[in-house]
Amino acid sequence: MAIVEWKKDGTVAIMTMNNGENRHNPTWSAKMLEVYNEIIADETVTALVLTSSDPKNFCLGVDLEWLSGPLAEKNWPVFTDWLYQNTEVFKAFIMAPIPTIAAITGHAFGNGAMLAGACDFRFMRADRGYFCLPEIDLGIQFAPSMMEWMRRIMPYHFFQKMLLTGDRVAAPELEQHHVILKACENAEKTLEEAVAFARTFNKTRKNMQEMKNRAYKHVLDKMEFDDPQYFEVDPHAEAEGRLPVFMLTV
Repeated sequence: MAIVEWKKDGTVAIMTMNNGENRHNPTWSAKMLEVYNEIIADETVTALVLTSSDPKNFCLGVDLEWLSGPLAEKNWPVFTDWLYQNTEVFKAFIMAPIPTIAAITGHAFGNGAMLAGACDFRFMRADRGYFCLPEIDLGIQFAPSMMEWMRRIMPYHFFQKMLLTGDRVAAPELEQHHVILKACENAEKTLEEAVAFARTFNKTRKNMQEMKNRAYKHVLDKMEFDDPQYFEVDPHAEAEGRLPVFMLTV
């Protein structure tokens, strides 16, 4: 089974992550972009639903086992290239010319929560799974653009609480704060509700794209102008205390 695959349900593309915890590494990022591009190339697709086949997890974020290699070796070019590649995945879902909808069928932690947040809309199962930003406890920092797109999906005070506490939040509370459209009975109902909502869209891609260009300009600006100062590391950076955005700080 491919680590990411997709199928059509009428005019809705269902994109499924099949790699267990669906950890983010270069292989995952490359496959996500490949499948995304296949979907967008099909002009009959009017909405995209992103989900996971794992019974427990939607996405647990960064592949720390892979990451330990470049960090231990101080192989900053590999690390930086991956940061930019992963940002392209997030950007794809934010700026897609069709609505993107996350069917969160399990835990969404760290970059996994960020991935769900990059989608335009979210549904989540209520019987199992948490939405969490554990980076505060891991000594890891977010890129400026990540802060920006997450602030667009929830009240600022709630984002601040998640950011600074690392609390695990379940679907009912997320629904209360409008982070998700609906807390669903179980995983099956979550996907069912997300696809049903996706079917309600039949907007022109041109208008959808321009609407997002204007609505999400502040996110794109952060990606272009602010993120690089945290992604790029020159040979003297470590001595000067300038480390990559995800470098452990504790």
